[in-house]
Amino acid sequence: MDDAERLLALVAQCVRSRTTITIEGQGSKRRFGTPAGEVPLSTRDHAGIVDYRPEELVITALAGTSLADLTAALAEQGQILPFDPPRYGGEGTLGGAIASGLSGPARPWRGSVRDAVLGVEIINGRGERLRFGGSVMKNVAGYDVSRLMTGAWGTLGVILSASVRLLPAAETEETFALSCRAAEGGDLNRRWARRPLPITGTCHVDGVLHVRLSGSTTGVASARDDMELRDTGDPGIWAAVRDQGHPFFETDGMLTRLALPRGARFDDDAALTEWGGCQAWLHGEPENLPDDGQATVLVPGDGARRRPAADAATAKYAARIKDAFDPQRLFNPGMER
Repeated sequence: MDDAERLLALVAQCVRSRTTITIEGQGSKRRFGTPAGEVPLSTRDHAGIVDYRPEELVITALAGTSLADLTAALAEQGQILPFDPPRYGGEGTLGGAIASGLSGPARPWRGSVRDAVLGVEIINGRGERLRFGGSVMKNVAGYDVSRLMTGAWGTLGVILSASVRLLPAAETEETFALSCRAAEGGDLNRRWARRPLPITGTCHVDGVLHVRLSGSTTGVASARDDMELRDTGDPGIWAAVRDQGHPFFETDGMLTRLALPRGARFDDDAALTEWGGCQAWLHGEPENLPDDGQATVLVPGDGARRRPAADAATAKYAARIKDAFDPQRLFNPGMER
């Protein structure tokens, strides 16, 4: 159902009255913060697949399209969303996945949300309906403005639709488990990163390194033997970690997500470490960050805050982008990162 006209009318009314707006799909990412807008704007009814070209590995869908419906449609054609977005509580929409920029376990190997976005259609803070990018992978005309929407948490505009590239589903996937300390798991990740292996997920938690291999049957079998992986693991670990359904995330306190440079040494046995060592989760807020690390601290009831805060130069350009898209500061107040 295309609900764009109602959304346009609502934004135009808020522009005239200078009323702030809270944009929401299925509300699955409240843990990362709740906007303080005065008027709710839901994209839940603005849903449906607009154009799907399996032979070109491209799909265009309205922002409120549920991730469950989208992945089911892709599965019928043997295809997947490369970034495998989280579905907290089994919910989530395409617009929310792009706005949050959150990716699943395969992010270092299959790419991020930003890598997959080809084009978006939005309503900006002037009430204008704009389209950026396209629906083909070789769209290189002008600046790639469409990817600015990725990870902006709805602060630049209302996403109406998006075109994203897809990947063929793997012929086979296998999960393995290896009991080891965090330091040993980190050494293995760094060693494997230097080789062309079909890894699509690693996660160290509770003294176990989980590894997922995806690809052709012969390729996975060869890599399994080469990596000396013998013990089969639970493939459910990947959805549990992606959707924060793993027991590690069952806490009423603060959670900290660390973004680490590739090859960094982070050997904390109490952490949950994934993405080949590039992302780690901790209970509480660390006093000291690893070198070159950035942290997003999730505070119950208070959203998220970033450490270190954006430097002056970054903040300056972020403000200029905000001025261009939302000069009245209407969209999702309180969600700026």
